[in-house]
Amino acid sequence: MEHHIVEREIGGRTLRIETGKLAKQAAGSVLVTYGDTVVLAAAVTGPAREGTDFFPLTVDYREKTYAAGKFPGGFFKREARPTQKEVLTMRMIDRPIRPLFHKAFRDEVLIQTMVLSTDQENDPDILAMVGASAALCLSPLPFDGPTAACRVGYIDDEYVLNPATSQMECSTMEVVLSGRKDAVNMIEMGGMEVSEEIVAGSIEFGHKAVAEICEMIEELRERAGKPVAWTPPPPLDDLASALRTKFMDRLRTARGIAGKQDRSSALKEVYDTAKAEYCPEDQDKPEYPWSTIRDQLGTIEKAIVADTLVNEGRRSDGRGPTDIRQIVSEVGILPRVHGSALFQRGETQSICVTTLGTGRDEQIIDGLTEEYSKKFMLHYNFPPFSVGEVRRMGPTSRREIGHGNLAEKALEAVLPTPDKFPYTIRLVSEILESNGSSSMASVCAGCLALMDAGVPIRQPVAGISVGMVESGGQQKLIVDILGEEDHFGLMDFKVAGTQRGITAVQVDLKAEGIPMETIQEALTLAKDARLEILRNMLAVLSAPRKNTSEFAPRILTIKINPEKIGKVIGPGGKYIKSIEAETGAKVEIEDDGTIHVASVDESSARRAMEMVEAVTAEVKVGTIYSGRVSSVKDFGAFIEVVPGQDGLCHISELDTGYVKSVSDVVSVGDSVRVKVILIDDQGRIKLSRKAAAIEEGEQVADEAGVM
Repeated sequence: MEHHIVEREIGGRTLRIETGKLAKQAAGSVLVTYGDTVVLAAAVTGPAREGTDFFPLTVDYREKTYAAGKFPGGFFKREARPTQKEVLTMRMIDRPIRPLFHKAFRDEVLIQTMVLSTDQENDPDILAMVGASAALCLSPLPFDGPTAACRVGYIDDEYVLNPATSQMECSTMEVVLSGRKDAVNMIEMGGMEVSEEIVAGSIEFGHKAVAEICEMIEELRERAGKPVAWTPPPPLDDLASALRTKFMDRLRTARGIAGKQDRSSALKEVYDTAKAEYCPEDQDKPEYPWSTIRDQLGTIEKAIVADTLVNEGRRSDGRGPTDIRQIVSEVGILPRVHGSALFQRGETQSICVTTLGTGRDEQIIDGLTEEYSKKFMLHYNFPPFSVGEVRRMGPTSRREIGHGNLAEKALEAVLPTPDKFPYTIRLVSEILESNGSSSMASVCAGCLALMDAGVPIRQPVAGISVGMVESGGQQKLIVDILGEEDHFGLMDFKVAGTQRGITAVQVDLKAEGIPMETIQEALTLAKDARLEILRNMLAVLSAPRKNTSEFAPRILTIKINPEKIGKVIGPGGKYIKSIEAETGAKVEIEDDGTIHVASVDESSARRAMEMVEAVTAEVKVGTIYSGRVSSVKDFGAFIEVVPGQDGLCHISELDTGYVKSVSDVVSVGDSVRVKVILIDDQGRIKLSRKAAAIEEGEQVADEAGVM
């Protein structure tokens, strides 16, 4: 196999795609290099399994820790289950390429991408997306690509193509988009209340690079691509016509029923009738398998949904194209949690719960970059009963991880900074009913739950989804889509944000792409709907509660000289352990000297704070302290004036009269009043019991009026 390379400057760095050197037994493989980040992508295929009635595409993305010169964290020094970053990248690879396979294709396809090297400045996720598309284009699979991807930042009011990781710290927006040469087909965005105009501009800006990378892949395919080795099955025009004649009217009637469950029952009756006629139980080999009949009926349903919307402006539940379903919001619905809210929009329902914790509850992220911690997490759960189904309960799905991440991005932009609100925050969205846009319901419920918990968010956030259907060459955008409108439609355009701007966007398409005009129109419709939802939410709770729950920990904060951290900790952690044991509070210390004291009992937190303040207090000359005698010597007594700091009270300073022996005046453990009379250059403290007695005696006399 010949070695082929295509190169082009993208975003100020050279993007190189090569094939013919590595992984040559795959159906298609490429090595993608950008800076010193290198990703291998390979696509393989196998015959369809008997009875498969869906496209079995599997996408895998792995970040090998050796790529960054690191060992895997934890006890086992081998990469294990994928991290959240890896799962999210798998989804970003999958979503733009899946719609570009022929609808009748059922062969097994596996796409594997792995990071072989990283410079920790160029994120490998974009290279994996590009590599997956290139590998498919070189293979004999019926893939209608290429697609390509890029990242766009917004720094100092300018768009930046594929910004480095260090640059992203200064960016007010992060957009990952994928598409073909002529249109965008996937968008992921997180931002700090960015305007619709800036978001639309970033997509237009990024698509120019996407088109350029697509040209690179096309050039590589011309040199090294394999001819497509799959022939689509003949069309089933006669069957489709017969099914339309027999069942279209019944399907249209069933689709006009407003309630989801009633509508589903009516549709099931139609499908059962068709199955009994075309695939009777007493017939071993019917002319057409049930999967084929079902797919054809689904195509008829899709046409009915689109036709009703485009030509009549009416949806299955009776709404118009831009109508939002009835919204019900409640807060404080659970008694012992730190914050809770219910958000229901039509037949989609989310209960969201806020939990406030301390720094010890932060999530440690160990990946290719340096280890860091997260103070905010949003977890999304989608139990089977939410859609009235029975299925096996397993680990968290990729979909649940993706939806949770989207809602997390939407809310993270409005959270207070740790110096104003030092809590670790966890939100959990439990989807109890689902009929469209449960991720956006999670945003709304999550916002209310944060406010109910007393988290001082900067602005309330809401989210909505915009869909699109097509009939007779005409397209129609619809707001607040149902689950079936997502299934039969061409687009799921989710937008979350505040009244000021957008905080998150996620766009998935079943179409090959959408033009910029459609993107701009969808953003405008989403803004109007978002503001309407926000008004409803604020009618329930207009602002964050002033105080956190009585069941949440109280966190008190103090800033000390970093040089005194050792005194708070004590030898072998002795002093900090004694504070926690005595008060029951948790004490957390940061390297810059910031100390957080946390306890559900506020009095315990204050007692612990007093102990911290005492041990870190600056001893001042001229100040009188109540000290404890720690040791007695012939020449004087050592007295602890503040925890961990002793001073010497010389025998001559023990009393106003003559002192023959130190033990005549004080013993170990005695509490005495002493005055600091000197702190020398070495920091040694000299004390005087005599001076303290004289000064306090004079004060008593003055108060009594004695001259």
